[in-house]
Amino acid sequence: MRTYLVVIDDNDVARIALRFAARRAQKTGGAVEILALVAQQEFVQWGAVQAAMEEEARLRAEAMVAQAASALIEETGIMPSITVKQGDPIVAVREILAEQPHVAALVLGAPESGPPGKLITHFAGAEAGQLPCPLMIIPGSLSEEALDRLS
Repeated sequence: MRTYLVVIDDNDVARIALRFAARRAQKTGGAVEILALVAQQEFVQWGAVQAAMEEEARLRAEAMVAQAASALIEETGIMPSITVKQGDPIVAVREILAEQPHVAALVLGAPESGPPGKLITHFAGAEAGQLPCPLMIIPGSLSEEALDRLS
């Protein structure tokens, strides 16, 4: 089955990428895998404080993914697979792509203005030719109507 891997966080371009991937999956009989990333917390001398900070970040990521998945199910009827990973985003995406060879495309959202994010910069740069699947970069300037038409 064709699976679209979407990396989401709390910005609007991630939601645009998710909408595009969901529409593509719906039209092609595919699936959506949502990868939510939890940033590695800076080292705190007191272990209990650091553990609490990491747990709070993980809970925020899980709530964000649950909300995105709920909207996806409501709009398209597609039940996404969800993965939450902590640490370096590039390493996390590489791990998912290695673990899941059925991923047909990595879908990332690009901001309407300003520089692209870390993932786009990395995967569209020097390592673009080494990806096991196509990279789809969805412009943040697209309206919902344009996304629906293009997907």
